[in-house]
Amino acid sequence: MLNLPTYDDVVAAARRIDGHAHRTPVLTSRIADAEFGARVHFKCENFQRMGAFKFRGAFNALSRFDAQQRRAGVVAFSSGNHAQAVALAARILEMPATIVMPHDAPASKVAATKGYGARVVEYDRYREDREAIGRRLAAEHGMTLVPPFDHADVIAGQGTAAKELFDEVGALDALFVCMGGGGLVSGSALAARALAPHCKVYGVEPEAGNDGQQSFRSGSIVRIDTPKTIADGAQTQAVGALTFAIIRRDVDDVLTASDAELVDAMRFFATRMKMIVEPTGGLGWAAARAMKEQLKGQRIGVIVSGGNVDLERFCALTAG
Repeated sequence: MLNLPTYDDVVAAARRIDGHAHRTPVLTSRIADAEFGARVHFKCENFQRMGAFKFRGAFNALSRFDAQQRRAGVVAFSSGNHAQAVALAARILEMPATIVMPHDAPASKVAATKGYGARVVEYDRYREDREAIGRRLAAEHGMTLVPPFDHADVIAGQGTAAKELFDEVGALDALFVCMGGGGLVSGSALAARALAPHCKVYGVEPEAGNDGQQSFRSGSIVRIDTPKTIADGAQTQAVGALTFAIIRRDVDDVLTASDAELVDAMRFFATRMKMIVEPTGGLGWAAARAMKEQLKGQRIGVIVSGGNVDLERFCALTAG
């Protein structure tokens, strides 16, 4: 029997991260509203500390370490944003951190992780198992492994983003949330079911990596090869046991967006809302746009997950 986090855990996480995580802005766009014939609220986690929502879950998890765990430190595996989040949280809480990162992770994410004081161990995401590497390092050095999504404290921390959105704007008809391993969407679903029970919650994956969609529709976790997509933050092979249990229970559907749609989303955010959003951060908006005819007259929430993208990469993707 899985011990799933609850909305009470999200509320407790909100108290722990208060004063450490930013309460990120909720922005609107007249152009987006006109395009949809609806009211769209963007929860902009690209303005979060270290540039993504991941700081919420990482700080919540690490803040619960006991004295012995803090002395030994933390190990995590991540394509970038969880890496930075754990590194920064560990720095604030004064504990050592080791991060397992893919060799092709964006240079800005690797540099930021090292800049926060973490030791980085690189691996080949297409040939090696990052979870096995993380477990080995934890066993060898007595560190505590904090995975990027399948962890109750991480899920509860991520859910604080949606809690803040609902607290600020009230009930919504639909909420679109990017999805890799499912930490953000499962945490968001916990908040939605408590604060806006009738809100439809959609997880959104890259089209090339729709393991979560396959899992959701088949009723059991489907594992895939690492997908090739510009959404590097959602290049997961499978959702987690905890996240999937919440997704099956509390999420209405899992959708996908193509890389081309993500580039369009990045262009929209840059030109219309004057902000830089990484490809993964555009998943929710891309999916919402694809079904805008069904959303007319509704109140819509979109969680923009992060803005950590190399500037050269951003320019190359959006210039075409």
